[in-house]
Amino acid sequence: MPAATAAPSAEKHRVARKSTFVSIALNTVLMTLQIVIGVFAHSQALVADGVHSLADLISDFVVLIANRHSGAKPDADHNYGHSRYETVASLFLGALLIAVGVGMLWRAGTRLADLQNIPAVHMSALAVALLVLVSKESLFRYMLREAQRVRSAMLIANAWHARSDAASSLVVASGIVGSLAGVRLLDPIAAAIVGFMVARMGWMFGWDALQDLSDRALDDAATADMRALLLSTPGVRDVHEMRTRKMGDFALVDAHILVDPLISVSEGHYIAESARLRVLTDNRVLDALIHVDPENDALARPPFDLPTRERVIAEVNSALASYGVKAAAVNIHYLSMGLDVEVVLPDASPSRKVPSEAQRLGRADLAALRARLGARRVELLQALDAVSAEVDVETLAAKGGVGIGGRTKATEPHSAT
Repeated sequence: MPAATAAPSAEKHRVARKSTFVSIALNTVLMTLQIVIGVFAHSQALVADGVHSLADLISDFVVLIANRHSGAKPDADHNYGHSRYETVASLFLGALLIAVGVGMLWRAGTRLADLQNIPAVHMSALAVALLVLVSKESLFRYMLREAQRVRSAMLIANAWHARSDAASSLVVASGIVGSLAGVRLLDPIAAAIVGFMVARMGWMFGWDALQDLSDRALDDAATADMRALLLSTPGVRDVHEMRTRKMGDFALVDAHILVDPLISVSEGHYIAESARLRVLTDNRVLDALIHVDPENDALARPPFDLPTRERVIAEVNSALASYGVKAAAVNIHYLSMGLDVEVVLPDASPSRKVPSEAQRLGRADLAALRARLGARRVELLQALDAVSAEVDVETLAAKGGVGIGGRTKATEPHSAT
């Protein structure tokens, strides 16, 4: 995991443990009160809410397990880390809530089918329902504040689960009030409404988790932020084929950046690494893969029948052999417009005793070389000794010379077009 995301991840796991333990302690007490008092007070709605609290307990333990495993470092089996454990936990939590909600609906339906045997509800059920309502709303506000602070999707989902508990407790309290007023069918109706709310919340969590497991991309705003970071990198001319996919609470970013097609490989790599580090400054990004393009390959690509570097060098040295020299360097540019070749001849200073004929390659020789290679352009450049005291490098640069690997190009290269 990049250093930029290590600290936020550690804080997120610490908050997850703390808030989940608070939820476990509270839900244990509330579940016991709801089920015991619900059975004693003949309130199906309160018992259903107690079962809901039991599901909360199970989901809290799921969160703890997922939180523990998602923080593990990448290994041979999980090269990108274990962040998706949280997404799997959210999917499991959603399935659990759907099952609990359907069970509540079924139980309420059977109770409503036998209205004559619905018993009267005791006042103690209302007291417990109100206590649960206040407790769950307070738990929601605490958990949501902490989850948003550390930007954890799983903890936010768990917080809203607590808010659904508060809403269901409000429905339960309303049903109990109606039953105490003499309308006994309101208690099982309240239980059915709670079941529907629980099932709906489970579907929402499960569907979101399933989308993330299916490599859902970041939203448009986040994607625009990533593109802006790439474009702000010096040397990046454009960005295309950018893709993102969720990895737990983080995202992976793949992008193609457009750079000057005539720069060196090392400079292109440097620009790509600079762009990658800029993207990683966004704490939503787990990692980024940046591909360097000399041209927008979504619109134009080099022909696939161009000669390889080995063949180009062989043809160049064959053409120079009759002059008794060998190319000092060969720069090849594979572009959609065709093949461009730059041949750097050895240093022509007297100390190197390079035959002067190498400087007088005719247009016919270059045209023949270009034809054999199927090149668009072949250009000859003369290297000069960069350490020679007689060479005025600044003057050469002003006239168009460019440094190459400790040498300098001649100011008037011989080219064939």
